[in-house]
Amino acid sequence: EVQLVESGGGLVQAGGSLRLSCAASGFTFDDYAIGWFRQAPEKEREGVSCISSGDDITFYADSVQGRFTMSSDNAKNTVYLQMNSLKPEDTAVYYCAADLVTCRAGMDYWGKGTLVTVSS
Repeated sequence: EVQLVESGGGLVQAGGSLRLSCAASGFTFDDYAIGWFRQAPEKEREGVSCISSGDDITFYADSVQGRFTMSSDNAKNTVYLQMNSLKPEDTAVYYCAADLVTCRAGMDYWGKGTLVTVSS
């Protein structure tokens, strides 16, 4: 069974940093696309960053480019999202997701999310 468990969310002041973790189980890391998405209150879910299987290229949303960095530890089956220079508009529930094919809005598997709140 594929499972994705996010952690690391919390309350932080604007300009601060957080690192989110996503522990994955039930599948081979290298065979899947892995991504981070977020959903702010009363807004649609949006992609934050994603890396396709067998690809070293990581995609980032324009709104986080240069501030967020996605990385992975394949030995631990864990992906991370380092978030720096946080802004109030980064406030959202952040989700980790995996897909057998590619990075896309409708990923195959989703975690339950972790809340990030950035105060001004």
